[in-house]
Amino acid sequence: MSTSEKTLLTGKLIEDEATLRTTFAGCSDVIFHSFHTACQTTALCVYCVGLCDTDRLERHVLEPLMGMKRNTEPTQVPMASSKTILALSQAVQAVMEGQALILIDGEVPGTLYPLYQVPSRTPEEPAAESTVRGSRDGFTESLSTNLSLLRMRIKTPALKLQMRTMGEYTGTQVTLAYLEGIIDPKLLQEIEARLAQLKVQDVLESQYIEEGIIDQRFSPFPQMIATERPDVVTANLLEGKFALLIDGTPFSLIAPVTLFSMLQSPEDYYQNMFMSVFVRWLRYIFYALSLLLPSAYVAITTFHQEMVPTVLLLSIAKAREEIPFPALVEALIMEISFEALREAGIRLPKQVGAAVSIVGALIIGQAATTAGIVSAPMIIIVAITGIASFMIPRYAASIAARLLRFPIMLMAGTLGLIGVMLGVILIVIHLSSLRSFGAPYLSPATPTSAQKLKDVWWRPTQENKSR
Repeated sequence: MSTSEKTLLTGKLIEDEATLRTTFAGCSDVIFHSFHTACQTTALCVYCVGLCDTDRLERHVLEPLMGMKRNTEPTQVPMASSKTILALSQAVQAVMEGQALILIDGEVPGTLYPLYQVPSRTPEEPAAESTVRGSRDGFTESLSTNLSLLRMRIKTPALKLQMRTMGEYTGTQVTLAYLEGIIDPKLLQEIEARLAQLKVQDVLESQYIEEGIIDQRFSPFPQMIATERPDVVTANLLEGKFALLIDGTPFSLIAPVTLFSMLQSPEDYYQNMFMSVFVRWLRYIFYALSLLLPSAYVAITTFHQEMVPTVLLLSIAKAREEIPFPALVEALIMEISFEALREAGIRLPKQVGAAVSIVGALIIGQAATTAGIVSAPMIIIVAITGIASFMIPRYAASIAARLLRFPIMLMAGTLGLIGVMLGVILIVIHLSSLRSFGAPYLSPATPTSAQKLKDVWWRPTQENKSR
């Protein structure tokens, strides 16, 4: 336990000020303002410039204190959320959060006034989770704004918000949200225990917390949903899940999740039922293609040419007759180049990122085909694979397919379709053993739940949707 955590405010202003000045030594943005109250008592105001609203501090706190009647307590100043503290650690943390600390000589408890003035942006539609139909607001970096967006949608006291501080240096506020009466009590106890045991020095993004509380850290498959959309969090809370909202990042975390929930979009429930079912099945098919299509092409063209119709086989052979590399090397070259172009498009400024990635893919693909490095069928396979990966609603789920694509291609290039099937079997075994806060990752397929399977192969209406 640190010294500040054990130290209490003494009520002697000279000693408390000296302790605070030592703690904030080198912090030029922390202001110490000494003044006298109306009853000529020495007082001290401590606040952080940029985080504390100095205009409200002057009007609503300092002026009433300096002009108040004799024997008036500082908590009588008209600020509804003011509170008293005794520990020095609480005072330091509050000042760093943007509150104003008032210490009066002879008064043991200090008084905190929540005069936050933290820079924040207005809720906007998330760029990474755009939708044709649905809400257009999104979470911001401000935790209070995010909680209000959640409260705006769930107007019931059953929505519980448990707040805690994480990070030795960042002091990040983390809120656990759940619906009492819907969430499984065992799940609630599990997440509370994991958060209590989590020890992190700093929390700059939700991933810092996610890595410390998930079941299998080294699995490529995501075990929590990261989203910027309040409607997604609301829908999952109504299904009995929990959410973690972290101050300083617009991405909230949702669990438990399954493989099928990672492939579902919130827009599935906002549009026509039959169109939603069609798009959902299309998404399942293309997710499998994004994982297996290059491997299947390599295996068939290398070991199983008899599976290809004669006309198509002659066309592929003609396109590959001048290619100096085997199909495996050709596929690896194109896939790695495509991933590099995709990453470059993300890192470049938005004004030129999309243009560079598209033009780069066209130019490199055409030049590679003309130079005889890769064949035209391979360009088509890589393009279809890329489009398939873009159809996955959750970016983290697409990362798993992108990573696993390469080892399966290597197995296909050495063992043919037997290698592809072996890779699929290993993935299924891993998914069968994977858990997300105790929930099987392949549920409701295995273990099978006929009621919940309706929301996998079909899109139930709201009145018969299971929770």
